[in-house]
Amino acid sequence: MTRAFVFDLDGVLLDSEQVWNEAKEQVVRERGGRWRDDAPRHMMGMSSPEWARYLREELGVDLDLDAISDEVVRRMERIYRAELPLIDGATEAVERLAGSAPLGLASSSNREIIDLFLELTGLGPRFAATISSEEVDRGKPAPDVYLEVLRRMDADPARSAAVEDSENGIRAAKAAGMRVLALPNPHYPPDPAAVAAADDLLGSLHELTVERAFR
Repeated sequence: MTRAFVFDLDGVLLDSEQVWNEAKEQVVRERGGRWRDDAPRHMMGMSSPEWARYLREELGVDLDLDAISDEVVRRMERIYRAELPLIDGATEAVERLAGSAPLGLASSSNREIIDLFLELTGLGPRFAATISSEEVDRGKPAPDVYLEVLRRMDADPARSAAVEDSENGIRAAKAAGMRVLALPNPHYPPDPAAVAAADDLLGSLHELTVERAFR
């Protein structure tokens, strides 16, 4: 089995967590629900079936789960096509790591959003496998999305690494048995205990080198 490097998407390659939450809040308010200030933190790492259920059962959106997810995704697609919120150094980090190991993408974003990101950036050929947490049983902090992307690349978790911005993401990659580099999300800072559990701490994607990834 080989080694691999796996990127998260939201908060690592895209400055998008707040964009997702704005789209979800709009749906909640327009569809008869009640938004809560703590909703973004509750939903960090959730798969689309999980956060759609949260919007329906906890925030009172009067739609079925597929319709909730579809409405949010439509809004995200419109925003991304107008202006993709790439994090500084994202493209360069992918290109830099692609020469050292197969790359994976393990994201809580819907499949449509992952594919749109790959289309708009032209980075699709750099990734050996991409997985949405809606394609596995459990979202982060469960390790399912990481284990599945590694399985598809025939990669050994103990020899592989991931970069994550959130508490649930760090815990998911650690639970998968990987080396984890934390890039704390400035909008929704992860719990200090989760950051401390990571193997390395990055200040930006410019610090993500092959040497630090696989140290």
